[in-house]
Amino acid sequence: MVPTLLLMLAAVMVRAQDGPVYPDGSIRLVGGRNPTEGNVEVFYRGRWGSICDDEWDIREAYIVCKMLGYNRAVRATFNSQFGRGRDLIWMDNMFCTGREFRLDRCRFDGWGVHDCNHAEAAGVVCDGQRARAIAQNTPETSPNAIPAAPSAKTVIRLVTEKDLTIRLVGGRTTTEGRVEVRMPQGWGLICGDGWSVMEANVVCSQLRLGHAKASVQSGTYGGHHKNMIISGVKCRGSEHNLADCLHDKVGQVFCPGEENIAGVVCSASLPDLVVDEKEIERTSYIDNIPMANLQCALEENCLSSSAYDRTRPGWQLMQRRVLRFTARIGNFGTTDFRPFLPKQSWQWHACHLHYHSMEVFAHFDIIDSRGTKVAEGHKASFCLEDNECHTNIPKKYACANYGDQGISVGCVDTYHHNIDCQWVDITDLRPGTYYFKVSVNPELKVSELSYDNNAATCIVHFDYVSAQVYNCTLGRP
Repeated sequence: MVPTLLLMLAAVMVRAQDGPVYPDGSIRLVGGRNPTEGNVEVFYRGRWGSICDDEWDIREAYIVCKMLGYNRAVRATFNSQFGRGRDLIWMDNMFCTGREFRLDRCRFDGWGVHDCNHAEAAGVVCDGQRARAIAQNTPETSPNAIPAAPSAKTVIRLVTEKDLTIRLVGGRTTTEGRVEVRMPQGWGLICGDGWSVMEANVVCSQLRLGHAKASVQSGTYGGHHKNMIISGVKCRGSEHNLADCLHDKVGQVFCPGEENIAGVVCSASLPDLVVDEKEIERTSYIDNIPMANLQCALEENCLSSSAYDRTRPGWQLMQRRVLRFTARIGNFGTTDFRPFLPKQSWQWHACHLHYHSMEVFAHFDIIDSRGTKVAEGHKASFCLEDNECHTNIPKKYACANYGDQGISVGCVDTYHHNIDCQWVDITDLRPGTYYFKVSVNPELKVSELSYDNNAATCIVHFDYVSAQVYNCTLGRP
């Protein structure tokens, strides 16, 4: 007779279509340049599937790396950073404390239950140092169980054990005000230190007031500092209740500034910028530009720091090698995208003969396999206008003649590859394979319906004469 233990083990062991036998809940990394990184795939019912990056953070990454035998996680990755995820997605909305010894011991929505796609695969980068014992063979109650990930924050839900009730107080309308939360000790305030549009968006969504038009960190809407009850709230922006966000402390909290009180302004209508990732793939190429043709670029700080070193003999005869590409940005929201700064604060640029309305509208970054930024576009200023619009939508914004600037709903602002500063200076980089990331509204200065399509992350391979940009996926800046 086969022992009962073996029968139980056989019940959870199935054969993968591509070969070996794995127990349900086994994990692996795919798409990375080495075994310590990649999108995380989990095995269940005979098939490998991806994990959605909703709620994915360093705690889940920590457990993955421990299961694979590494000491720690360097970082969690999002938006299919290591290539397209599988169409089969096994896990979504994961929540781990950091003490679980297996990923499938964490809370999640259920096997195969998700609202994601192949561009939202979760991944990790592990430190590469092998642990003495493999975490997935360590009992959860063992003295060697995985410790909590190194973070001072915890989840509000662990304190409240239920959804938080919130309200807005002190606003001129029902769509704005300071945020108050009801805890066992009564109604209290949230410290505004670190409060951003992400946290404000959760509040507006929870109260069914649309999206966050602005986050407030002041005493504009009243409230007394002694009533502060939560500090350090940190959200991804997609949570359904403030209880699902992280925080530092509840109760007697430290909050710098007497009027540093969290508040929100909600709105039903917001813009929504989308990067055309396919246009980036189609238009990217290497160009070599003589320094004599780069006077405007030098003035606008569009080149790497080595370009400004004039101590080298013959520096003015040298060339810069740049990765050029076209940035095509559309507004698919419900209202126009307008500059953060008022018109009187725009800056005149003599090289381009028009005003630039935003100091930082886009980041162009080259990132190595360790996640380190090794080159950036330095494109500090932009002029926003309607270059192309859908049928029957009139163009409203133009840069010429001190015109109003913005991007209308249904219109596209295009910066072509042949324009000054529409590049990343890669002169100092060794040829090879990197990540290339183009982000718009990267500092979230202007509120949008979603930030999940504000950045295109691609793989770029270049040598001294040519470049290939491919596998671009959309995600957050």
